Amino acid sequence: MKVSDQVVQRLRLLIEQSNMQVGERLPAERKLCEQLGVSRSSLREAIQQLSSIGILLSKAGAGTYLQQLPATWSQHQIVEPLSSLMTQDPEYRFDVQEARMVLEGGTAWYAAQRATPADLENIRQCYEQINHFQSLGDDAQAAIADAKFHLAIAEASHNLVLIQMMRGLFDLLQYNVMLGRRKVYTAPRHFEQLHDQHLQVMNAIVGQDPEAARKAVCGHIEFVVQQVRLIDEEEARRQRASRLNRI
Repeated sequence: MKVSDQVVQRLRLLIEQSNMQVGERLPAERKLCEQLGVSRSSLREAIQQLSSIGILLSKAGAGTYLQQLPATWSQHQIVEPLSSLMTQDPEYRFDVQEARMVLEGGTAWYAAQRATPADLENIRQCYEQINHFQSLGDDAQAAIADAKFHLAIAEASHNLVLIQMMRGLFDLLQYNVMLGRRKVYTAPRHFEQLHDQHLQVMNAIVGQDPEAARKAVCGHIEFVVQQVRLIDEEEARRQRASRLNRI
């Protein structure tokens, strides 16, 4: 990772921990360099990076200001670029799902061995939130709860590298979950199947069965992949039929 990218991450963390608000001025360069433990040139490069995507605003002679809260950064850094990529290459979403199977199969395996009572309660709460928001028809909040459910499992693995990877991919995970839910959850029978799959994952972790947990989470993701492909194929058939009818 480039030094400037590392500084960007440190600067973001500092802003979050300082609870800065939009419009507030960042500390002076000298103070920031001391707080972050970086050179002035690396700091300036990081600030320029964040200014180029509208996160920060530098005013000559007046300092640098926060234009967006950290919670919205992923919209520009991950979600919007992904939206464009998905449009250009729809198959990319299936690459994401494959990567999820590799990563989450491992987190579920370790979670089943290491989850504490607090971890299990967190997983259970996320599971209940999915069902709560789904019953309300709030797809956006249900998708967030769904992603948090998978993140909670990663945190229960107590493997710092896996946790960091899942946290780093959280916005990508949430976006991928949302895309899948838009298609798969349209059928009531799919809702019941996905509900049962989440329950199987949770029960395997509660039951301290690593292999069952790994199979359950990978089976869940594979089910979503298969259903999305079937739905895409059916939509393509309908579009072809519609074009033929117009000839």
